[in-house]
Amino acid sequence: MKMFHDSPLRDLFGVLPRAAHASGLAALVGVMAGSASALFLVALDLATDTRLAHPWLLWLLPVAGFAVGWLYLRLGARVEAGNNLLIDEIHDPQRVVPLRMAPLVLFGTVMTHLFGGSAGREGTAVQMGGALADQLTHVFGLSGEQRRVLLMSGIAAGFASVFGTPLAGAVFGLEVLAIGRLRYDALLPCLVAALVGDAVTRAWGVHHTPYTIAPPAFAASMTLSGALSAAAAGVLCGLVGMVFAQATHAMSAFMKRCIGYAPLRPFAGGVLVAVAATVLGTPQYLGLGIPTIVDAFHTSLPWYDFLGKTFFTVITLGSGFKGGEVTPLFYIGATMGNALSHVLTLPAAVLAGIGFVAVFAGAANTPIASTLMAIEIFGPQIGGYAAIACVLAYLCSGHTGIYRAQRVGHSKHGAVPEGTRLADVPAWRKAVRASSPPPSAPSDDTRHR
Repeated sequence: MKMFHDSPLRDLFGVLPRAAHASGLAALVGVMAGSASALFLVALDLATDTRLAHPWLLWLLPVAGFAVGWLYLRLGARVEAGNNLLIDEIHDPQRVVPLRMAPLVLFGTVMTHLFGGSAGREGTAVQMGGALADQLTHVFGLSGEQRRVLLMSGIAAGFASVFGTPLAGAVFGLEVLAIGRLRYDALLPCLVAALVGDAVTRAWGVHHTPYTIAPPAFAASMTLSGALSAAAAGVLCGLVGMVFAQATHAMSAFMKRCIGYAPLRPFAGGVLVAVAATVLGTPQYLGLGIPTIVDAFHTSLPWYDFLGKTFFTVITLGSGFKGGEVTPLFYIGATMGNALSHVLTLPAAVLAGIGFVAVFAGAANTPIASTLMAIEIFGPQIGGYAAIACVLAYLCSGHTGIYRAQRVGHSKHGAVPEGTRLADVPAWRKAVRASSPPPSAPSDDTRHR
């Protein structure tokens, strides 16, 4: 008996019940998140089809923005932070996320797309998954640590189910919380939730847009010139991801400084989007932009498409409309990769696929999840190139990102303190500069040397 107590079998029999309990909860989260994502994707398709059939709806975008802003002001102040609230609750648990986050963000995002705002969908799916998952905290009497894992599972299930990428979704739930650090204690629940969430969404009859790269675009093995092209694309994608994140945050701060009444911010943003799209004649920059993303893999596009999508998305999200950033980042990356094919050696379709995931990797600080997404969507042939681009994009995007509640787990470069929120990094840098003594003037002896 003593031998049994001292053997690894004792640990095994202790781990298995906990793993089974966590997996059961994660599977339940996957069912809820997958069903919510299915409803959301169906509603999103209907909204997009309706807008395309009635282009005049674009002129009601300011009214829709005001309505959603007013609704959040009255009912959603507690959940206004969206994905950042979920990340904060995982790092520093306070209160259960209100269930109303799910219907509010669902309604707000559908309204954004129905009337022509440029936004994505990942933020909505992640918020619905996290909010639904957190409701199980009181039902099952979960501890603080169990609640953290449950919220991570909700994030993973929401991401996986809305994009059809369960492996990327599982890792995203672990990787998005902190720069340079993963929570392996939640690996199994996140994996289970992501797999179940994706399967449930598909079981509801919802299908995801296929993005394909023709096999002849890939060489039999990775080439040096191809790797260098992927590296160059990765550096540029990281810089674009950084600019996108900083521009969106700057637009949000500008709107808050200039417009005190919150519902008027998306109203003003809606006016700007409607006028700009009409004057410039660029309906392709509205909504998700999936047709243009698909075209990036098959035909040559105007080189400036990624700039146009960046402009319209920054205005939409920065002024307070609801929706995600990831699909616009896919658009920006794919079209930029398409444009880079004129100066880099890899085929346009391969560069579009690299850009598709690398801009996201830089803006979200999730290089591993982004690489897995590339493999799940485009196939294993792109894996090496995508990994090079995503890692370099992550390193080159600096300590910024679309999720300002992310913590610094391990600084990319420099000495940003562990645990610092990305939102607080600028203040930390300012304090460091203020505390550093100014350089002394060179002495006479030094000047004469």
